[in-house]
Amino acid sequence: MPASHIRPTPAPLLKPGETVVLFDGVCKLCNGWVRLLVRHDRQRRLRLAAVQSPEGQALLAWAGLPMDQFDTMVVIRDRHYWERSNAFFEIIAQFPAHWRPVSLLRIFPRKLRDWAYDRIALNRYRLFGKYDTCLLPDPDHEQRFLKAPQTNARQCRAPVLQGCTQKR
Repeated sequence: MPASHIRPTPAPLLKPGETVVLFDGVCKLCNGWVRLLVRHDRQRRLRLAAVQSPEGQALLAWAGLPMDQFDTMVVIRDRHYWERSNAFFEIIAQFPAHWRPVSLLRIFPRKLRDWAYDRIALNRYRLFGKYDTCLLPDPDHEQRFLKAPQTNARQCRAPVLQGCTQKR
């Protein structure tokens, strides 16, 4: 299992043992990755949140990560979070067994893996494009997306970035 960062308190909005993937909601590559996650996570182990959403912003704040520039996917579970290539491998570990050979890429040093990850992340809009707004999930996938409970919504929500309203 890839190395994680550990925070002193459990992540807000998550149930114990629940895993959420934070992704750039306007990035076409990231949205394609999310569709792949939904398709292959048949046991529904992974929850999702766009970094621009109130839930994503609250989780970024909890992790101490920048809330206004998004250059990495983040996986969060309990008090742990993973970034960059470690986040990728944490997700692959949740996939069915036929995906496990992809984990062999961990033989490369983390610095090299993260360098390759960063090259793609920094050029993702130029290479794959960008949506004007965050996309809402398809109705059949909506339950996969993390939502703040109505009773705690005011406490957990961080300001949403301007220009990123959710639309289908």
